[in-house]
Amino acid sequence: MEEVYKLKGELIVSCQALEDEPLHDAYIMSKMALAAYEGGAGGIRANTVRDIKAIKKEVDLPIIGIIKKDFENSEIYITPTMEEIDELVEEGMEVIAFDATNLIRPDGSQFEEFFKRVREKYPDQVFMADVSTVEEGMMAAETGVDIVATTLVGYTPHSHGDEPLETLEKMVSAVSVPVIAEGNMDTPEKAAKALEIGAHAVVVGSAITRPQIITKRFKDALKNKEAFK
Repeated sequence: MEEVYKLKGELIVSCQALEDEPLHDAYIMSKMALAAYEGGAGGIRANTVRDIKAIKKEVDLPIIGIIKKDFENSEIYITPTMEEIDELVEEGMEVIAFDATNLIRPDGSQFEEFFKRVREKYPDQVFMADVSTVEEGMMAAETGVDIVATTLVGYTPHSHGDEPLETLEKMVSAVSVPVIAEGNMDTPEKAAKALEIGAHAVVVGSAITRPQIITKRFKDALKNKEAFK
């Protein structure tokens, strides 16, 4: 659990680029992680073993590792099966994160059944549950995860329209494990508010590491004539 305490109060920067994005390259992600480190990040969240290996060469920071994989029979894509867990454990991840919502997994199971198998296989690994509701966070904590995160608030059918900070505040009061704020933490003010509410740490991704999204926000503001009043 030392890894969890190292992250307390820290900014964790998510350095990810999917295959259809301009920065999709392990070398680029490693340099993004280095830039985040130089800016004061206390941790990195990264996708795929390839990117993680490259990032480790550039920074000595705790890494939350995930592997995103799409399956036709499931909406779950963040570390969805035991195969991805195995790969991340082999890579020596400090923390492994996975979708812990109540959606059906590719093997037909739900979270509780899946994680019981995972914990039995890897009793000493630190696991973080990406959830979308307070109830899912409570279930994940009761099942034995080490960290709960608000990563998927608003991204599941049953959490559509929910506000991450509101869910965070309720979750901090409802679970006994550390809660990390993640998902739509797109301004410094929201990140600071998350820590004030009681988040263990804050993960910021697109607002720092996806220039195409950052550029679009500026462009959209310029299109809006109200911006000039």
